[in-house]
Amino acid sequence: MDTIYQFFNENLLLIYLLIFTIILGFEVISKVPTVLHTPLMSGANAISGVVIIGAILLIRQADPDDYLTLSLGFLGVVLGMVNVAGGFAVTDRMLEMFKKKKAKK
Repeated sequence: MDTIYQFFNENLLLIYLLIFTIILGFEVISKVPTVLHTPLMSGANAISGVVIIGAILLIRQADPDDYLTLSLGFLGVVLGMVNVAGGFAVTDRMLEMFKKKKAKK
């Protein structure tokens, strides 16, 4: 229990920042009209790319015996890649809707 208390005391500012960004992100996304969600997903791919790079840096700096850090880094890479691939797939599908249809002969 003391280690959990010590962790929270050492990282209190980061925990507050995480909570603030979660609330802020929820408020911003909830105000966006439904029509704009798909174009915004394209922008979210850039953010997911930053998450992937951060996770790779976390894995590189982790101790080989620190399985928690390595697992969290791996999870960050996997989830970021799923988000990027899904975002590109949805964006490609959306752009297909705007292409002109070829006339049948």
